[in-house]
Amino acid sequence: MADIKTFYLPDLGEGLPDATVVEWHVKVGDNIKLDAPLCSMETAKAVVDVPSPYTGKVVKLHGAEGDIIETGAALADFEPDPNAKQRAEAASTGHHHGPKKSGDNPAPDDSQKVVASDDGGEIQETVQAREDEGTVVGAMVSGSHVHVEQAANVGGVKAVPAVRALARKLKVDLGRVRPSGADGVVTLKDVKEAAANGSATLGTTTRPPAGDAGRHLAPQLPQGEPSRTSVSLAGKPVRTAPPSQQASGQPEQLKGVRRNMARVMADAHAQVVPTTLVDDADLHAWIGKQDITARLIRAIVFACKTVPALNAWFDGKNLSRTLHPHVDIGIAVDTDDGLFVPALRNADVLDGAGIRAAIKRLRSQVEDRSIPASELSGYTISLSNFGMFAGRYATPVVVPPTVAIIGAGKLSHDVVAVIGGIEVHRRMPLSVTFDHRAATGGEAARFLKAMLDDLSLPN
Repeated sequence: MADIKTFYLPDLGEGLPDATVVEWHVKVGDNIKLDAPLCSMETAKAVVDVPSPYTGKVVKLHGAEGDIIETGAALADFEPDPNAKQRAEAASTGHHHGPKKSGDNPAPDDSQKVVASDDGGEIQETVQAREDEGTVVGAMVSGSHVHVEQAANVGGVKAVPAVRALARKLKVDLGRVRPSGADGVVTLKDVKEAAANGSATLGTTTRPPAGDAGRHLAPQLPQGEPSRTSVSLAGKPVRTAPPSQQASGQPEQLKGVRRNMARVMADAHAQVVPTTLVDDADLHAWIGKQDITARLIRAIVFACKTVPALNAWFDGKNLSRTLHPHVDIGIAVDTDDGLFVPALRNADVLDGAGIRAAIKRLRSQVEDRSIPASELSGYTISLSNFGMFAGRYATPVVVPPTVAIIGAGKLSHDVVAVIGGIEVHRRMPLSVTFDHRAATGGEAARFLKAMLDDLSLPN
């Protein structure tokens, strides 16, 4: 009888609970070499190619493209080639392999794990199995189930978020790509082929069908659905749809980044005691054109140095906090797939040009999903610059273990009372939301005051 080996989905990040099958690079019955690409998996952080752990024949694939497979669940079965050199059972492949550990095989005791502190030396850290603070927006847990679902249908195109991200990067119009996946799903291979042959480049137009010849002689009226109204022909209120009619929208299983965002925001809401202070920074004294983002980052750094209590991590279980001597700012980046929070490292030692270059690099890596997992964790305070879209004040969510998040609203020209009359000043609305378990209202107010003072300076 053949020796069948089951390969379990490894931990593709730092405690990530699951991943979505983007594309299988093999099919049942194929022969595969050791470390050859087995499949592409989308996590909350990136699209990862998973290598084969064996040389041999693929016997079974546990999941189709678009399925969510939890960490530790079976991914594929292999019949290893007895004549080929195989990797030793304990050898590393770059990921943590194997099914979830049971009580019969207790894990090593890491309760007294020693890690380096920011100030040098050692600190003692309690480590629990499968805990993570290195996700897109917080911590997640793991499981062992497979969720079967379809790719999201957006704009009439079925594709997983990773395929959409690749299409944006390669400037491919997904609406013009011929799908080859099951049920009309566009795959990574389809996007790559369209980019190579130029058949679906963004910004190009296609010739109208032959049936539309001569349409320029008379405009074609749109053939829309009958208009909906809440008033009947008699002028009386009616239902817009009968109770028996099903809604046209279909439920969609959250995946990847958006799935993780839902978990983390719910967890943050359950843990944090949020309080928000708001005020307006007066920019009237600024000389010449200045980089608003760089000035905002500098003001946060100045406030962190003035009031270190908000540039900190808080452990609610052990009621302890860690004040950081450096300032790493998590910059909230909104995407179609969900929220990313890459870390602007060492913001306290960067000048204006360095800040702008670093933010541009992080945004570019987020857009094409090439950002390393290490760039999505470990920030000491957060910034949500929602004012670039709309809004003046907000109560952004503080994600543990951080203590505070700054919200920057839309700039406006306001009438301000001055001695002897009134003037029109440009002002920036600011919101400081902090975890009241870890910081006092006085500390938060002094932090906000420090930001206002720095932003009021001419240069």
